[in-house]
Order: sequence, then C-alpha cells, then structure tokens
Amino acid sequence: MQILHPFAGSIQEYEEELADPSRYRPDHCPQCQAAHELTAHGFYSRTLVDRAFDGSIRVRRYLCRSCKRTVSLLPQFALPYLRFGITVIALFLIARLLCGHTLSAAAAATLSHMPYQRGQFWIRRFRNQAESLCAALAGLMAPPTAPHFVARALHMLQAIGWIAAHRFLFADLRCHLLGWPAFLAPHGRMAALRPSAPPA
Repeated sequence: MQILHPFAGSIQEYEEELADPSRYRPDHCPQCQAAHELTAHGFYSRTLVDRAFDGSIRVRRYLCRSCKRTVSLLPQFALPYLRFGITVIALFLIARLLCGHTLSAAAAATLSHMPYQRGQFWIRRFRNQAESLCAALAGLMAPPTAPHFVARALHMLQAIGWIAAHRFLFADLRCHLLGWPAFLAPHGRMAALRPSAPPA
C-alpha cells in the first residue's frame, strides 16, 4: 500500500532526507490499523520525469509486524503508476485543455523532449475522471461555473493547487488524480476475484 511522504522540497533534497527512516515513520499500520510503529524495510526504485529531473528515485518502505504487509512512502510530487510528475502533467493539461494549444505545442511548452502521444493518454484519463474530481474536490471549495466538467475540474485544481489536491484526494479519499488503472480496485488496491461457490 502507498501513502504520501509529506515532502515539499526538491527531488535532490528528498533523496537526502530518506537517510533517516524515523522522520516520517508511520505510527500505525494503515492496512490492519495495528497501533505500533512500522519497521523500516528498505527501498524500491521508480522512474520519475519532472521539469528539472529525469531518472530514478528511491521510495522508502515499511513493514507491519502484525499483518506482514508493506507500506511505501510515495513522495507527494509523484503519482502512483505514472512515470511523469504532477507538475509536468498539470502543465500539459492546462496548456491543451484550458489554453487550447495543439498537442505538439502543449508538449513542447511542458518538456522539450516529451512526445505529445503521452499527453493524449493523460487527456483521456483526465476526461474520464473530471466529473468524479469535481465531486471530490467540492469538499475543499465550491465548484466554479464552467461550461463542462473538464474545465471545472481544471479550475478547481488550479485554485487549490495540484499537489495539495493530490494530497487530499489520495490520502483522505484514496482517489487517483487521473483515475486508477483498470487492474486496480476503486480504492487503489489490487483486485483479486474468486470464483463463486457452487450452488448447494
């Protein structure tokens, strides 16, 4: 299970801060709710592309001694299951969906080396998620007047701040800013389907 690392500095500063496993150690297990500190359990690596960074970062993991499951501290500037950081995705969606730039121009304004096809993928997911985002973010602000849910969601994210909105959606509601991938259940957990029991 992933929870958010409440870190707001640069990616380089984030890497330095990981040296202390106790700084953000969870005081209980978010999965089984056992009320004890979790045990440091190493790291895993994931790729991240941001405005000033393109490479791998480490993500710290903890182990619950009760349920034997792990919890990872995902930095708040990264989205689960997506390589690009929130800032990059936000800049592209604003350029394309609010400012009306072409796909190529929106990609070039976001990152010089980003293929516009990557942005098409974000647009599809954001459009599918826009109505749900508006409903969820209404807990933070009154939805503004807008011609459609996509524009309304973008205006709300701009007003709240994309990372602040991500913290609220992910930490409090277990919502993904661009919607969970199809292989995950609605709350961001792996789905395991069991065959139904035969009739008695």
